[in-house]
Amino acid sequence: MTDEAAQTHADNPYVDDPPTDFDPVEALSEDAAREQAERLREAVRYHDHRYYVENDPAIDDRVYDALFSRLRDLEEAFGIQTEDSPTQRVGGAPRDELPDVEHVAPMRSIDQGGEAAEVREFDRRVREGLEATDYDGEIDYYCEPKFDGLSVEVVYENGVFQRAATRGDGEVGDDVTANVRTIPSVPQRLRGDHPDFLAVRGEVYMPKEAFQAYNRELVERGDDPFANPRNAAAGTLRQLDPSVTAERPLSMFFFDVLDGAEFDTRWEMHETFPEWGLRVCERTELVDDVEAAIDYRDARLEERDDLDYEIDGVVISVNDTDACDELGTTSRAPRWAFAYKFPARSEHTTVRDVVVQVGRTGRLTPVALMDPVQVGGVTVSRASLHNPAEIERLGVGIGDEVRVRRAGDVIPEVAEVTDAAGEGHFEFPEECPVCGSPVERDGPMAFCTGGLGCRAQRERSVQHYASRTGLDIEGLGEERVQQLLDAALVSDVADLYELTVEDLTDLEGWGETSAENLVAELDDAREPPLADFLTAVGIPEVGETVAASLARHFGTFEAVRAVDEDELQAVEDVGPTVAREIREFFDSEANADVLDRLLEHVDPQEAETDTGDALDGLTFVFTGSLDGYTRSEAQDLVERAGGSATSSVSSNTDYLVLGDNPGQSKRDDAAEHDVPTLDGVDAFEAKLREEGVEIAA
Repeated sequence: MTDEAAQTHADNPYVDDPPTDFDPVEALSEDAAREQAERLREAVRYHDHRYYVENDPAIDDRVYDALFSRLRDLEEAFGIQTEDSPTQRVGGAPRDELPDVEHVAPMRSIDQGGEAAEVREFDRRVREGLEATDYDGEIDYYCEPKFDGLSVEVVYENGVFQRAATRGDGEVGDDVTANVRTIPSVPQRLRGDHPDFLAVRGEVYMPKEAFQAYNRELVERGDDPFANPRNAAAGTLRQLDPSVTAERPLSMFFFDVLDGAEFDTRWEMHETFPEWGLRVCERTELVDDVEAAIDYRDARLEERDDLDYEIDGVVISVNDTDACDELGTTSRAPRWAFAYKFPARSEHTTVRDVVVQVGRTGRLTPVALMDPVQVGGVTVSRASLHNPAEIERLGVGIGDEVRVRRAGDVIPEVAEVTDAAGEGHFEFPEECPVCGSPVERDGPMAFCTGGLGCRAQRERSVQHYASRTGLDIEGLGEERVQQLLDAALVSDVADLYELTVEDLTDLEGWGETSAENLVAELDDAREPPLADFLTAVGIPEVGETVAASLARHFGTFEAVRAVDEDELQAVEDVGPTVAREIREFFDSEANADVLDRLLEHVDPQEAETDTGDALDGLTFVFTGSLDGYTRSEAQDLVERAGGSATSSVSSNTDYLVLGDNPGQSKRDDAAEHDVPTLDGVDAFEAKLREEGVEIAA
């Protein structure tokens, strides 16, 4: 710390044991507010440096939060924000796109390999290369972890953060200035005796613990988690809305100068960066020779699981910068550096957490969140534990090492515990983790009894209601539904019909046209066919086939809602289990409340209940969209006439009906099994009339 900085530190009351009992903002003059704000900025920068760079906080979080809040209140009340104020980390306005930006200097990649022999060959090339020059110094190596994150260029002018860009193609990257500004470990203003201009390279990453916590949130709300911290960091850094980036836990290490400063050695650079406020990795070392560099890599491999950041190897660089200059670069990589990679993690990993997901039907599914691992060439960070009985069978708990496999080569699952390092198996909750309702066991599985009174089940039900297997409401995919849920515009399916154009245009990404189109789509979905409605409301065990059978048998929604289990079992495709599930769904008070509100907006159409036998013994399969019919309407027409409608073509299929944009696989199956095709609605209706089926004009 310079003498001037030390004096500033001593004169600032918010550095050591700062007071938090401030006078009311309105009691200050603008001059007094400006003076206090500047001291608070100074102090907050100091405390950020102590926390993020030195890892040695000087005050507790409560006091820091009070200083930060006071600074923000002053800036907002008097309009005195500055570009480099710590309060600007919260993010600015969303952007339509990330512009390109040309780097100050090329951001080259590094030659790499995974064998010690390749590192020794690198050392041989370095020594032979320097022998051919005038360089006569010692060759030692600067060794640092190879961070598995996203490489970024950060530029400072007169010590103030100006811009940041991703590596891109090495010459041009994405402008992520607004997003990098939100990262707490990136200083908005440099400290100490820094250059007037400085361009540095660093790695943005998501700490492992924060990654697992963030993935937990995603899994709990039914979203796909990120495969690994690198993907999470990259996805976050490329957000168009910086406020989203600000909410996600990113950090950064700095490791190289691109322009603006020169050092005799890379070690000197490593020691100088913290003096400027730039965070460096504490596991960087200087070694005498290549064998010590190999030992360094092996030590990092041993401890990689204990670090709070992902590394996938180490970078070994010639320490002396004159020697680096003599060696030069190829068109893509420096000749003075080599990345010694770790072997990929394969199959064995550690369980860091267990999350219990609540599905649309209330089924509770435990999911293991793990350190990312390669399984069958795919990186996975979560695996299904299926149900409480499977947890008990495996004896799996948090902290255990497990072997992971991909069931059916698709779905990752925990196959066995290889090292029970945790404290016993995970205890399955007796209450729903979302709504607190009692959990009921049904054989090996567990269910929340809260019905649509459970927020998770309500949210899943909204997604299902709008999906292709529901009412197929165009413009209301999963991301849009989640946005409406997050904005508290929708909490259950009934709320969809109360959305207005004004509600939607207030949200990011919605224009007048898209909002009007969705409202029109919802209006068109106010009188759905009964079978479609029964499928859409999400009754457990009721898919398209059972819904069509219920519609044909009872004719109206009110009738389906009122029947008892014995009457339900008289319906084709409905056995004791399905009948019980249907009856429990309608008997739930929470479900009844939502359905009553939904029926204020929706009028399910009465279904034709007369069943003929004109198509008895004939099986139809549909592909593509039929003009004038929904898929369920066409299937219902066949089934009401005694025929069968199935989803796949086999040797038992009599006709494949081709709509617009038909699937190629079903056409191929039809050709293989010599199944006749009916091309379009006219051909379909003609076949029905030929078989004696009456079709309304």
